[in-house]
Amino acid sequence: MKSADLVVSNCNQLLTCRSSLPKRKKDLQDLQILEKGCIASYKGRIIFIGHERELNKEVTLEKNGLWINGKGLTAVPGLVDSHTHLPFGGSREEEFLLRLNGYTYQQLAQKGMGIKSTVESTRKIPENELFELCLSRLDSMLRHGSTTVEAKSGYGLNEKDEIKQLKVLKALHRAHPVDIVSTFMGAHEVPREFKSKKREYMNLLIQRILPQIKKNNLAEFFDIFCEQGVYSLEETRELVKAAQKAGFPIKIHTDEFVPLGGTNLAVKEKAVSAEHLIAITQKGIDLISKSNTVATLLPAVPFFLMQEKKPPARQLIENGAIVALASDFNPGSSMTESMFFVIQLAVFTLKMRIEEAINAATINAAYAIKREQEIGSLELGKKMDLLLCEVPNYAHLVYHMGINPVQHVIKNGKLVVQDRLLVRDPKESHT
Repeated sequence: MKSADLVVSNCNQLLTCRSSLPKRKKDLQDLQILEKGCIASYKGRIIFIGHERELNKEVTLEKNGLWINGKGLTAVPGLVDSHTHLPFGGSREEEFLLRLNGYTYQQLAQKGMGIKSTVESTRKIPENELFELCLSRLDSMLRHGSTTVEAKSGYGLNEKDEIKQLKVLKALHRAHPVDIVSTFMGAHEVPREFKSKKREYMNLLIQRILPQIKKNNLAEFFDIFCEQGVYSLEETRELVKAAQKAGFPIKIHTDEFVPLGGTNLAVKEKAVSAEHLIAITQKGIDLISKSNTVATLLPAVPFFLMQEKKPPARQLIENGAIVALASDFNPGSSMTESMFFVIQLAVFTLKMRIEEAINAATINAAYAIKREQEIGSLELGKKMDLLLCEVPNYAHLVYHMGINPVQHVIKNGKLVVQDRLLVRDPKESHT
């Protein structure tokens, strides 16, 4: 008999999302569903997946273990939000109101708003206040089902405040149940003080800030905004080469507004992911579909910016690309912490199937941050990151719009959200 400290039994449906990795084409429609499924873990790792008859034969619950009755609930792997800008100060509702009156994102950026305004707010906020602000945001993400979050810097745009953001992320990873994967994005914009001296800022990034980030182990990935008016294709290539030399795997924000060909560069440089892709070219689609670079789509962005153009999800999927979904949580173009909302948008606005969207927000999103061996699916030996949703089957995760379906969240084998409320001390939980 296997000893367990957590058992969840009798779930209406248990979505394991298992299969060969990463999921492409038709595999993206396979959720590997177990009807009336049971799952058990010990010390945060999954030790059993199956039906109740096998569970009773193979697993015994420890004296102080937790048994959850999943009757009426659908079990889903913890969601992986593989693209966020979590550590920022301030908000941009004034900019939002201007966009409602007809201004575009690019026009507001030319007025000195956009990313630059958030940089000012983030520079002003003390490190301890930024930490507390991000704790609250992580609480909201956890209640909405995100158990692992990638988080980018990029609202400091100088040595002091980029490091401040990344130090906050490191502290949050230790302090909060949500696992945080940090990305250095000092090339998110060109700061105001370097407006006419971009070359000097790039030298500062390459010669001083990048080495500091690496030396102090403050980030795992390097990201850059390859976009008209921000960093050109040649500038992106130079920064990517410098980051690779420093030992960083690469992510690229690209082909969001103007098709500069950043997707092509991402594939050539074997980037982990290319992100946004609203304006991706046919050549870009062909290249990324034949590669192991993940196409990370962010459907909340064109929705929030009220744009007609969307990333070509169907074409990418049918061509064989590795498609992931993420929130792009940030104050200017996607003010949402809810990955289930993102899944719904992917279905309604990108024409993705429900099964594709769920896999893209779990196992493929884990692949986009190099965590596919640990999270993103429910398999023996993986982390016990599990959502219990108050819906009769997975279709209701999209069919019933505008609600948060998450009733319980289990992270690393601990009940951290119970009856929609955060459990501050997992030892106090009971169901």
